[in-house]
Amino acid sequence: MAPEPTTLQEAIVYFANPDNCLDYLVVRRWPDGEVACPTCGNKKVGFLANQRRWQCSARHPKRQFSIKTGTIFEDSPLPLDKWLFATWLVTNCENGISSWELHRDLGVTQKTAWFMLHRIRLAMQDEQSGGMLGGEVEVDETFIGGKARNMHKAKKIRVQKEGRNTGGKSIVMGMLERGGKVVANVIPDRTKAIMQPIVLASVEPGTQIHSDEWAGNAWTIPTLTTS
Repeated sequence: MAPEPTTLQEAIVYFANPDNCLDYLVVRRWPDGEVACPTCGNKKVGFLANQRRWQCSARHPKRQFSIKTGTIFEDSPLPLDKWLFATWLVTNCENGISSWELHRDLGVTQKTAWFMLHRIRLAMQDEQSGGMLGGEVEVDETFIGGKARNMHKAKKIRVQKEGRNTGGKSIVMGMLERGGKVVANVIPDRTKAIMQPIVLASVEPGTQIHSDEWAGNAWTIPTLTTS
């Protein structure tokens, strides 16, 4: 196993190798060195090298699984080299990193970079500061900020160039677990393409969602499929 990166240049080279990406996650997910089936917990699994997946020896649905299964990467088409490099940057930049910086560094769109940052930061939260929501969750959004006419001219021009029809205000999306926690996020727009992935990343499978944004005002998070 190659030494893990300690500098930016080392991280670029290290995560460009898919074998390094796999090894990097395996030692963190299974510190005892024994890979376990995420469905049944069985440790008698075989590695399918050509697919970079494992197969459980027990016969049940979802016998095959990848290193992504059951993680924040599971339902994302992005390769691990981009995910792990982004994670390395977030955890090693003392002053933080913006979605615009990440979009330039990774060569992905700004919206994709923003989505990645949201998931990485969510995964870094502990049980006191965040964690997954469950049971019944209410989802809504609101506009926060001053009026556009009160903005500095430079900021008003920047907002107009970005094309955000928000009156110069920030959009904050909130998720309330009934009788439990609250999670809030600043989002770039109110589209389903932005809001739904955040909900899927923030709540447990089987959670009932109540929102004015989707037909019927209530829907249930399905159990995620393997990838």
